[in-house]
Amino acid sequence: MFQRVGPTAFKKDLTNIRALCEALGQPQERLRTIHIAGTNGKGSTAHMLASVLQTAGLKVGLYTSPHYRDFRERININGALMSEEAVVGFVEEHEALFSDIKPSFFEITVAMAFDYFARERVDWAVVEVGMGGRLDSTNILMPELCVITNISYDHMQFLGETLPEIAGEKAGIIKPKVPVVISETQEEIQDVFLHKANQLEAPIIFADQQYEARLVQTGLELTTYDVYREGKCVFEQLELNAYGDYQRKNLQAVLQASEWLQSKQLISEQQLRTGLRELRKRTRFLGRWQVLGRNPLTLCDSAHNEAGIKLAMEELERLDYQQMHIVYGMVNDKDPDKILKLLPASARYYFAKPDIPRGLEAEALQQAAKKAGLNGTKFISVADALQAAQSEAKPEDLIYVGGSIFVIAEVV
Repeated sequence: MFQRVGPTAFKKDLTNIRALCEALGQPQERLRTIHIAGTNGKGSTAHMLASVLQTAGLKVGLYTSPHYRDFRERININGALMSEEAVVGFVEEHEALFSDIKPSFFEITVAMAFDYFARERVDWAVVEVGMGGRLDSTNILMPELCVITNISYDHMQFLGETLPEIAGEKAGIIKPKVPVVISETQEEIQDVFLHKANQLEAPIIFADQQYEARLVQTGLELTTYDVYREGKCVFEQLELNAYGDYQRKNLQAVLQASEWLQSKQLISEQQLRTGLRELRKRTRFLGRWQVLGRNPLTLCDSAHNEAGIKLAMEELERLDYQQMHIVYGMVNDKDPDKILKLLPASARYYFAKPDIPRGLEAEALQQAAKKAGLNGTKFISVADALQAAQSEAKPEDLIYVGGSIFVIAEVV
């Protein structure tokens, strides 16, 4: 599967997922959905919207990818993972169908999610795109609302070498006459979205042109914003159960999407506030600025591309610590030179290969880091690297674990 082995597992085609869902009785047609694409932020946005809808008393299916430890993290209803019995039952029941169609792991998982949500009669399903949008398996949906978050460079071998090319793939989720929220106005690509939306008569709105979230206070449990619209504060002391001002753009998209939900009388302002404040409790929001321990403060974050890493490093600068220790690993289809130049030279590094076939060898990462002016020690596992960092760090130090979701999967 792509999560473990990378590009060789990727299928850029909708034929299989359409065949699977046809055989399953088109479960996606029985769902009311919000479809979310983007490079960075789509997972956070999906979790926020699912939490808000849950707070309104609705039964909400949430499909995200990839997972950290448990495959079932991808498919949950109101924070409860799909049961092991349901997963096994689906696979056993449709074994002959899989043998005939020969779908990929991701195609099976998407079909499983749609079938499960339909069988469980969820009120809403919030569905995150796996990669791209236009040819992603989730894109057989006919959603009621689309959201597209930040666009930056990632998976270029599949999505294109330029931002407009990548944006064109993400814009593929826009559907005829279905409203679409764009989280961020990016001058280089905004016309890509405008053209696609106009072509399909889809109402389009750029969230950052409507809402401005201004940071009031950030903490490890709650980040507080005052939110303005046309110069007027419309949300005072809005609390988000996630660390860091980097969530600001995602929050603005969620507020714009929630405005649409409120227009349909699905949620109230108080339910919006509660859903954001209780995000982690309601949706199993893992791996994003998650606190693993204190004294020393130990954080992990799944940022893994240039834009994400840059934001992560900016957030680390906001924290008070004496010495930073960074436990780091990458996959071998990412360019380490582009990432490593973004990391602080003053930190102490502990390099390890994530335990998957596509993991970059720790020695190779260590050598690339050395060329970038970063010094550190290599370890045979992420666990050993983290243990070494914990042994060396003082209570007033900071330990950051990152570089890949597969590194995070071994510590959460």
